[in-house]
Amino acid sequence: MTRIIGYARVSTDDQNLDMQQIAIEKYAKDKNLELVMYLEKISSRKDQPELKNALKAAAKDDVFVIYKLDRLARSTKELYQLTDLFKEKGVEFVSINDSFDTTTPTGKAMFGMLAVFAEFERDIIQQRTKAGLEAARKRGKVGGRPSIDEKTKRLVVKLFKSGESATDLAKEYGIGRATVYKIINEAKGT
Repeated sequence: MTRIIGYARVSTDDQNLDMQQIAIEKYAKDKNLELVMYLEKISSRKDQPELKNALKAAAKDDVFVIYKLDRLARSTKELYQLTDLFKEKGVEFVSINDSFDTTTPTGKAMFGMLAVFAEFERDIIQQRTKAGLEAARKRGKVGGRPSIDEKTKRLVVKLFKSGESATDLAKEYGIGRATVYKIINEAKGT
């Protein structure tokens, strides 16, 4: 029996899932199909347990429904991988706000075009990266971030120990918070 597997996500606890949830519920009601809903309040950069559960629950003849493509994937490549998984499982895919619907011939055609563009995007990025690195090498530049001198590292550690936050130190020295913590951890090891 065909079901709607709904997935809605916001990035933080402060944000609200209502708009996405209402749209997916309306879609299921309009199609007169059972809805199994998965809700998540987590950044797309982190592990998404409810997305994993939704993907696991999706079975042949189900329709995986989201409100908007950016709620599901961070890149065209990632979106293509997920829609490829749906295809393997015999699951249709619908993004309500983006009018992307593989249950229709037009949607299937758009999916094919998406696959082509994902591959094209990947190739272009690789070519630009190679060209940029080659041009930098010819100018005598080496890739990577500039190193942080020992004096700055000592100041970061001293200020952190005196109560400055990692966020403030990162802003002050133009480095990432992770770099601040790395410097502090390295200092502990010496």
